[in-house]
Amino acid sequence: MTGRTAREWASYWRSPEMPLEAMYARFLRHRYHRHSHETYSFGVTEFGAQTFTCRGAEHTSAAGMVMAFNPDEVHDGHAAHELGFTYRIVHIGQELIADALADMGGRPAGLPLFATPVLNSPVLATRLRELHTALLHGAGPLERDELLSSAVAALVSLAARTPPRPPAALGTPAVAHLAAKARELIHDRYADPIGADDLAAWTGSSRYAVYRAFRSAYGLAPSEYQRQLRLRAARRLLAQGHPAARVASESGFTDQAHLTRWFTRSYGVTPTQYRLART
Repeated sequence: MTGRTAREWASYWRSPEMPLEAMYARFLRHRYHRHSHETYSFGVTEFGAQTFTCRGAEHTSAAGMVMAFNPDEVHDGHAAHELGFTYRIVHIGQELIADALADMGGRPAGLPLFATPVLNSPVLATRLRELHTALLHGAGPLERDELLSSAVAALVSLAARTPPRPPAALGTPAVAHLAAKARELIHDRYADPIGADDLAAWTGSSRYAVYRAFRSAYGLAPSEYQRQLRLRAARRLLAQGHPAARVASESGFTDQAHLTRWFTRSYGVTPTQYRLART
């Protein structure tokens, strides 16, 4: 499915049977809000440059470079200059990575982590571009699987030479426990209008302490984390073919306009574009 303005456009593809998605887009003024994905996400910048914040620092991916985001890694993004940028991005489910690694190694293997979100690797860029192009142009299952394995092999080769990402700074065990307790309530009631007082009562702590602990542990404010869960629920419902108005109601958004605004800011396409994506 493609959405275009005079100078910006986005095409989206989604597999109906596995956690594999791809987008091809050109943006000039669009700014991604801070968000994350349940999947690994690998983008290849084809023209211009995209600047984004990830892991507390600013990074820039210029033409030919690869962006690598681990699952649940918070990031944003916008054009680095007025000429904008064009890029391809593939979202690959963790289970697909695990299956490919097990198949290549003959036994189960741990999932790779990328210590830097920008990689300058022509080989990896080529493998990802081949996979992305095949997906958007209707490659058959065999070709898709072969290109996916080739891309994962290149990714693993890079990851093996990359030092492990340091764990997030959770502070003291008490702070980590407080954040996890608050997260538990948000997961249980992500579609409900819970407030700071609810989190404070649930955790037995002050609203300020909950906020600080949560930001330290997960890199997002509790409200932002709740919105991420709502957006992920919306993606699942949209992929099942439900209309945006119903999805907005069931995933906790005020109305369809509210869902559309945040979905577009986070993913670069509207809910309807995502629901109608080519499969």
